[in-house]
Amino acid sequence: MRRVGLLLALLLVFALMAFPKQVAAQETLTVYSYTSIEPWMKEIIPIFEKKYGVKVNLVLIGDAGEVLNRLILEKNNPQADVVVGIDNSYLQKAIDENLLEPYKPSNVNVIPKWIVEDFDPSFHLTPYDYGSIAIVYKKSEVKNPPKTFEDLLKPEWKGKLIVEDPRTSSTGMAFLLWTIGVYGDKWLDYWVKLKENNVIVVKSWDAGWEMWDKNQAPLFVSYATDPAYDACEDKNVPPKIGALFLNETAYVQIEGAGIVKGTKHLELAKKFIDFLISEEAQEKLPTTQWMYPVNKNVKLPECFSYALNVTNPVKLSPEEIGKNYKKWLEQWTALMVEGKSPDEITGTLSSSPSTTTTGSSGGICGPALIVAIAALPLLLRRR
Repeated sequence: MRRVGLLLALLLVFALMAFPKQVAAQETLTVYSYTSIEPWMKEIIPIFEKKYGVKVNLVLIGDAGEVLNRLILEKNNPQADVVVGIDNSYLQKAIDENLLEPYKPSNVNVIPKWIVEDFDPSFHLTPYDYGSIAIVYKKSEVKNPPKTFEDLLKPEWKGKLIVEDPRTSSTGMAFLLWTIGVYGDKWLDYWVKLKENNVIVVKSWDAGWEMWDKNQAPLFVSYATDPAYDACEDKNVPPKIGALFLNETAYVQIEGAGIVKGTKHLELAKKFIDFLISEEAQEKLPTTQWMYPVNKNVKLPECFSYALNVTNPVKLSPEEIGKNYKKWLEQWTALMVEGKSPDEITGTLSSSPSTTTTGSSGGICGPALIVAIAALPLLLRRR
């Protein structure tokens, strides 16, 4: 009987081993980001999912400014675990709104110290890429491109410059900060002249690229790596796209990823931040994001030799941006949308920019062309 009992016990053990195990509920990480990051995410998310046996729910929300606004609206009931794409223009606002859970990645040593120090030493956000905005043009259409901010005010460029709305686009906010870095407290005087010259304002980078690509205007605020994109993707060597910095200055945009405060998947969110700056994720970034990877061990593709080199970046600290962010946006809106003059906005007499430009004059008699184009999810790149 003992042998029979033992035999039955062994049979029971084998039966349990052979019986299919119940599949545990798969952990899901929800990631918020901007629309044009999709090519990079499509490359790296399957790697992360396979590595950790999880599911990533990627939610794409227009431009980076719209992503931040969504997080603020959901602040008391967060729906995301991780946010990817908050740059140095929006960093301080995200911190002030208490949206982020600080986390210093375990592999942070792959990031050069200057990037961390210039971005966020508190690690509310971890930098994952960087690059400079620039004015781009098609060499076949523009033979003598502008070289300074003042050049953009000349009659020959009237209605021919596309910029993004700083209220909804991180690229647009970066351009606004570039002008503030150059003109200081006289930036409103410069923008009123841009308005008189019929600058075209669009909702997002995607919308601006589509308009520019269809030759609806020859100049566009985009990125210094666009010539590299043209060389790599479209095989144009030398590139047909030209890019330039104005006044021999540049504004460097650093983008970061962070853990949303209130996440129910904290440990998995930490793994995702670590993964974003790993070599296996970063090596796929240059030719999908068309920005520079922060991981110092990643080798750049040869076509990046066509990107502009930054030699004189404009310096605005996240603290300075955070302190003035709301005021600057309100002033920009009052000028560009509500039609107020710099005097009305500041309450003081404003003087013109230091350099007088042919064809420009005081006042706001010429309305800007504000174009509200829906942000179509283009299969391109950028925020």
